[in-house]
Amino acid sequence: MDPRQRDVLIAVVREYIDSTEPVGSRVLSKRFVPKLSPATIRNVMADLEEAGYLAQPHTSAGRVPTDKAYRFYVESFPPAGGPKPSFGAETLPTHRSGADGFMERMSTHLSTATRLTGLLLTPPLKRTTLDRVELMPLEEDRALAVVVTDAGWVTVRAVALDPPIGPDEVRKISRELTRQFRGRTVQEIVEMEREPRDPLDTLHTRARAVTEQVVALLRGRTLYVSGATNILDQPEFWDIETTRALLRTFEQKERLADLMTNLAEEEGVRVTIGEENPEAAMRECTLITSTYMYRNQVLGILGVIGPRRLPYPDIIDVVNETARHVTQTLSRVRQDLYLPS
Repeated sequence: MDPRQRDVLIAVVREYIDSTEPVGSRVLSKRFVPKLSPATIRNVMADLEEAGYLAQPHTSAGRVPTDKAYRFYVESFPPAGGPKPSFGAETLPTHRSGADGFMERMSTHLSTATRLTGLLLTPPLKRTTLDRVELMPLEEDRALAVVVTDAGWVTVRAVALDPPIGPDEVRKISRELTRQFRGRTVQEIVEMEREPRDPLDTLHTRARAVTEQVVALLRGRTLYVSGATNILDQPEFWDIETTRALLRTFEQKERLADLMTNLAEEEGVRVTIGEENPEAAMRECTLITSTYMYRNQVLGILGVIGPRRLPYPDIIDVVNETARHVTQTLSRVRQDLYLPS
């Protein structure tokens, strides 16, 4: 792409982001590239359309950017320096409700700061290695399961004891769970329980119900979705069928969590545009995400969903700084963290 084509393409993207209307050559000549005549700009736009960067909704209409154009825009213009989004001096408490509240506030911040739909996924545990599993007797029919990963992240949840098990037996099962699960990833543990080597093993006879609850706990993830209805403010989603399909995706959190988990496999900021989205209902959307860290490991991922027509540098800055803030806050915690459940 020569400099003239590049300037015209960037101008089309910027104008379309601002106006939401197909862009004509006269507007570009007046606002962005006054050195080029409207006739010259039309020729350049025709070349860009032929190359797949622009599309023409109607014969007499101007052009609109394609996914290819937005991808070029994102890769050509990294976020500029300057003032970053500001955050309060917020600390993350180490008790469960505090962690839950903190993660939810970060999802809400993303939604408020961008006027889009904010997402935050707590640890995708499939790649996480366990350090120990502890069961603490509460009552005859309940115990507290405490799962600790090798990174020090702690997950806590009450489990049912059916049939009821005495305190000594609960502690014995706890030691056996740690012996069998320590040093293994959650994915390995799930596979172990699906096809046990010894079906007569204690964990698959008397403790089977407890083990199943612990494994379900390990597989569980918490996805916070904030500002889902913000999508209705975007002209692209005024079509009721398109919007219904997208809002249904927001409700199906397990599928959305799977998508976010896959995106978390690459550290840092990631921009997924239009047809790049594996979910059909999100093909009209852009998903901007960034991973956050805890003790030098990717702990989770957060981001926003919006239309393809976005002020990308500004939104990327907000997402990147929010992830950095979460990472910095987690790094200041001196005790174990409790994953909301």
